[in-house]
Amino acid sequence: MTENVWTRWPSREALEAAEKPLARRVLSRTVRTLVLGMLLWGAYNSADVRGWRLLVGVVGVLLSAAVAWGFWRATLAHRLWPSLALVTVLLGLAVVGPMAGFRVPALILWCGCAVSALERLPLAAALPVASVALAAYAAVNNDVWLTTAATTVGLGLAGYVLRLDAEARGSALRLLAQERAARAAEAESAALAERARIAREIHDVLAHSLSAQLVHLEAARLLIERGADRDRILERVVAARGMARDGLAETRQALSALRGEMSPLEDFLSELVSATDGADVTVAGERRQLPAEASQAVRRVAQEALTNARKHAPRAKVRVRLEYGDGEVTLDVRDTGGSPGELSGSGAGYGLRGMRERAELLGGSLEAGPHEEGFVVTLKVPA
Repeated sequence: MTENVWTRWPSREALEAAEKPLARRVLSRTVRTLVLGMLLWGAYNSADVRGWRLLVGVVGVLLSAAVAWGFWRATLAHRLWPSLALVTVLLGLAVVGPMAGFRVPALILWCGCAVSALERLPLAAALPVASVALAAYAAVNNDVWLTTAATTVGLGLAGYVLRLDAEARGSALRLLAQERAARAAEAESAALAERARIAREIHDVLAHSLSAQLVHLEAARLLIERGADRDRILERVVAARGMARDGLAETRQALSALRGEMSPLEDFLSELVSATDGADVTVAGERRQLPAEASQAVRRVAQEALTNARKHAPRAKVRVRLEYGDGEVTLDVRDTGGSPGELSGSGAGYGLRGMRERAELLGGSLEAGPHEEGFVVTLKVPA
């Protein structure tokens, strides 16, 4: 809902002196000091003002300064009735001034009330106050009418220009605060995204490695309970040790990826297939450096796809193809099928789901399913 322009206060950011630039604060304090000095000078030099009347004039000037300070504080807190009461006191002091022989201080006080009201009060209250102050100024001022009229109009315009300047400054400060908040939120979001990426890397490495070790160790336990021969038990323990070694290597690779120290993708795939019997890799397209997230996604999907191939079709041939296209990279891993291995029933079924989630987070896609006699996994990610 839009706030009424007549009842809207200038924002606290616009009125707060601490929010102003240093040069503006120095200028504002200098002007106030000059005005106070002019009031004191006017009180001292007024005709027929001597003795106790001069003392009364000085006290009146200091009282006006204290009331003006209270008016500025009340407007800063957006307190309408205290602000109107204090500015009324100032106008009353200005009215008494000419009667006591202090015409010049009264003129300055009326001008200050008009300008300050237009700058700091809602327009519905500022216009009546400024009108009364400027009317009193025009009635008491003894200059020619044209000069008085020009001065009156100029004071009104000066007060309104100061108001517009304050509102513009307040809007700029609010926008700056919003921008800082947006940057802080963006930084927090980036930190959360980085934490999520680290969590995915740790999960992909440890969940795969530890689950495979658990299968082998559980099989070894069952063999021991059944009194199996030593060679069969040792085979399971050696397999678990191999899984632990592979998991440690994958953990080191994940840490290197998080530090941005990854080996070339083609070299990684070559090492990966060299550890798999009956697997080969081909690379098509113009090779280029991929973003860390895309490169890591290709590596993880290739590892998972080869692991599944060894698990479900250990004697199948596996072909890995990496293709660099326009704006994307495609990884295709397919096997020729075969009899399922002993570990085909292990795992919780999170492998393909995790690969698909990883691809979708990057704006890509992953398709996996039977193909001819075997199984195919196709990953596409923007790069």
